[in-house]
Amino acid sequence: MSAQAIIRRYKRIIDILESGQYPSLEDIIEYIERVGLKTSKRTIERDFEAIRNDFDIEIEYNRTKRGYFINQEKSLPTDNFLRLLELVETAHILQESLKESKETLSYIDFEYEGIESGIEHLQNTLQAIRNLQLIRFDHESYQTGKTRSYTVKPYLIKEYQGRWYVVGEVKGRKEFRTFGMDRINKLEVLADTFTPKENVNVKERFQDVVGLTYSVSEMQKVVLAVKNKQVPYLKSVPLHASQRIVEEKDGETIIELYLKPNFEFIQRIFMQMDMARVIEPEEIKNEIRVRLNRMKNMY
Repeated sequence: MSAQAIIRRYKRIIDILESGQYPSLEDIIEYIERVGLKTSKRTIERDFEAIRNDFDIEIEYNRTKRGYFINQEKSLPTDNFLRLLELVETAHILQESLKESKETLSYIDFEYEGIESGIEHLQNTLQAIRNLQLIRFDHESYQTGKTRSYTVKPYLIKEYQGRWYVVGEVKGRKEFRTFGMDRINKLEVLADTFTPKENVNVKERFQDVVGLTYSVSEMQKVVLAVKNKQVPYLKSVPLHASQRIVEEKDGETIIELYLKPNFEFIQRIFMQMDMARVIEPEEIKNEIRVRLNRMKNMY
């Protein structure tokens, strides 16, 4: 059984467990076999154990409902795990399509050229994070155009807008930096190990922000008025995980978010063009006015 098939099976298990239907083992087997994957009760039980042990997702049996479910209170958030499974599922679909027809690629238009730049560093960086090993690499700055060498204690790999980044503590500086993998060269995994800082959860730093800049600003409520025809787009691709719809009135929908505003968040607002306006807080409104004036002067 290939690793890809196993991960595809994991995705089907998570999908049906999150449906709220409390499926039995027989239900799960039937659901998985509908997509052409062979399985058995013993295989599903082994999958349950692997998902619990490897991904901290607690699968339990409800005797009253006579079925299985995910105990969210005992589990880590499933978002990242599901994202990984979706990537594998997408890769499988493309692989099968290519087997059927060599012309498949002519029917697919990828968003960016060169987006794969840097992915060759993923495996070595993941190894270093797992084994708490230092990494050393050259990194080019877009701002200065200069290339510098860094030795880093890696904590996290992050994806944003189709590109990959490594987040870590720069050795000797005691500061955390985010490095674009597309600008990394000569990456080495060193034999030297490090002890991660206690009470530092790098992933949590990104939960309250949009993008890569984990701002030191305070958490704020942001209120937007969005034209109704734009709302379906924001429902499918929310500005932030905290986004929620408050009310609809006069052709507009009021949306609230609770986050730490940063550069990327302001960019996302500008991407809405004349389809959304900030109601509060006042400092974001002022920031947008300043940038609009700068743009006006450019033209």
